[in-house]
This record gives sequence, structure tokens and C-alpha cells, in this order.
Amino acid sequence: MSLPENELRPEKRRNVLRRSYDKVRQKYTRKIRDKAIERAKTRIYLHGRKPEDYDAEILETIVKEEEDKIISEYKSRGMVALVAALGLSLFP
Repeated sequence: MSLPENELRPEKRRNVLRRSYDKVRQKYTRKIRDKAIERAKTRIYLHGRKPEDYDAEILETIVKEEEDKIISEYKSRGMVALVAALGLSLFP
């Protein structure tokens, strides 16, 4: 099976790869954002308040903090998986 000639051009390939990368990135960014919003709501309710009690700027700050925590957790899990795959022990 042969590909159309325009699909073989490097600039076309880069554009296709870029669009694919952007789609996947947006998908995971959205999922992280949704998870952060849920965590932020839980955090607010644990303090005995409602999200409506806060300004939009403060809510955005809380969600951003939660996003950073989630990303940090994913990074640390990735490092542990890499160390495990290499057969190294974290505890001597």
C-alpha cells in the first residue's frame, strides 16, 4: 500500500504529529483540570465552606495548586516506575 505523495513530505508529517500531540496534550490537561476541580471542591467543603463563598480568582488559585500537586504526584510515580524498571532499590 502506498501513501499519497503529499503525505511523504516532512512538513506534512510534522503537522500531523504536532496535531496529534496537541490533541493528546489537551485531553490529559482537561482530565488533570477536572480532577483538580474535584479536589478543590473537597478541600473547600472540608473547611466548612462552599465554593460560592469565594471569588473566582481565589477559586482559580486553589484549582491551580491542586493541578500542581497532581502533576507532581504523576512525576514522582514516573520516577519510581523508572527506578523499578531499572532494578534499582530506593532503600539499601
